[in-house]
Amino acid sequence: MNLDLTGKKALITGGSKGIGRAIAEALLAEGASVTLVARDAAQLEQTRAQIGEGCVDRVEIIAADLASDTGRTGLIEALETPDILINNAGAIRAGRLEDLAIADWRQDWELKVFGYVHLCQLLMPKMAARGSGTILNIIGMAGRANRAAYISGSSANAALIAFTQAIGAEAQQSGLRVFGINPSPTLTDRMTDFMKQKAAAELGDASRWQEMVEPGRFPYGRPADPCEVAALACMLVSPLVSYLNGTVIDMDGGGQWTGS
Repeated sequence: MNLDLTGKKALITGGSKGIGRAIAEALLAEGASVTLVARDAAQLEQTRAQIGEGCVDRVEIIAADLASDTGRTGLIEALETPDILINNAGAIRAGRLEDLAIADWRQDWELKVFGYVHLCQLLMPKMAARGSGTILNIIGMAGRANRAAYISGSSANAALIAFTQAIGAEAQQSGLRVFGINPSPTLTDRMTDFMKQKAAAELGDASRWQEMVEPGRFPYGRPADPCEVAALACMLVSPLVSYLNGTVIDMDGGGQWTGS
């Protein structure tokens, strides 16, 4: 299916690894151009070299700290207004309420919560003035399945779900679309790194990390793959799905209903 994304310009935060990188690859395959933003300039260069083969002219990279107001403002001022914004940057540490200092909450929320909010605040008026624009927030199932052991992440994701739905309600008045995806645990670099550490500690061999993935914990016996999230993202940002707005789609293999 031709998703009618040729020539579209997408800004992807957290675009050097994991889900962000997978979305970039999928959009490039559909003929779009991508601007990848992350803190690590060397990782961005490596990602561009790996995914830009044959289309390097459609891959731009910008190293920026999106956990600061100045970093976010500087990014938007340096860019032409994109057709698509994909908010994806941010990882929030695990822990119960008693485990986390208030400074931990502020540090983690500055990137994922305030980062998403601020970039929407900066870009939506520009998109509205043009009369078109699409915003996809990659959030997470912890916002639905709240866990005390992941209290900060659950609270952050729940806030972003509400935020996405609320601004989506008004977005259609300006010809814009705002929606989100809640992936369940996904086999990104972050997960594999954790599994390698666990395998090294328990089995004495980091290369046996796949043995640490317990099939019974996941629908279909496995975590989600970043490419699956990317495929859904491409479909949703396509002009062919132009009536989708103001909703957040749970992509968890049905685990919320089975308890897995």
